[in-house]
Amino acid sequence: MVIQDAINLFKQHQKSTVKKTTLKSYGKFMDRFQTKFAVNEVHAITPEDIGKFLEECTTGLSRATRHLRYSQIKAFFNYVIETSNLNIKNPCNAGILGKTFRNVCQRPRKILDKETVDELIFHSKSIRDRLILELQARCGLRIGEVLNLRVADVSGRKLTIQEPKSGRDAEVAFMPEHIATRVTEYIQTRQLSANDRVFPICYTSVRNFVTGLGKKLNIKIAPHDLRRHSATYASRNGVPLEIISKVILRHQDLKTTQNYLGKISDTEAIRWMDILHGK
Repeated sequence: MVIQDAINLFKQHQKSTVKKTTLKSYGKFMDRFQTKFAVNEVHAITPEDIGKFLEECTTGLSRATRHLRYSQIKAFFNYVIETSNLNIKNPCNAGILGKTFRNVCQRPRKILDKETVDELIFHSKSIRDRLILELQARCGLRIGEVLNLRVADVSGRKLTIQEPKSGRDAEVAFMPEHIATRVTEYIQTRQLSANDRVFPICYTSVRNFVTGLGKKLNIKIAPHDLRRHSATYASRNGVPLEIISKVILRHQDLKTTQNYLGKISDTEAIRWMDILHGK
């Protein structure tokens, strides 16, 4: 199989499994890879070829972007090798490539405790702001999902997430009864129509009021930290990882969910041992 055919196969797979933003991210980069290696056999591509190509494409770019491009080429080869049952190694697995294009090590984020989240919500100025915070902190929604909600997407305690990050047509999220009641009252009070956005504001506005609330409490916080809190709070209260992953966060991979969960302190580890086995 030549690279051109392999890329066409990979693109067809992506159209049915990933979001438009992901397709766009791969787009021109994979086109450039195809232009350079179109008639080359997949098995003939070497780590040196990959290294030279990535250097040509990413010189001067940030470390994170260089790592992203490396990961995209690696994902392409993984898919083609597995789908076509090719008896070859992924050329991107060469140690030198992994080191050259590794990502910046990020410090784990501090997970917000329940008391801090409750205080943030308490200090929010309006019912709109409070609902946005609660949909993230209590229901695990991404901020983009909250802001894209339309009235027609709200049905009792269920929320239909249109065009989710997973690439599926839609997903379903769930709300506690008291939040569902307030969301319904909010919609009715404002006499919103089925196609109206429930929260017609932009991400920048949300980020500003969230960071502003954080400053009042002397903490650094972004909207996504509230989604992280929802996962860790559920985990600390005994909710199975599968439920956190598939229902609350709606991840496709349990490993992704595990990255969301906060580090367990020695004190908390001992407390759970006592709960499980007694003192």
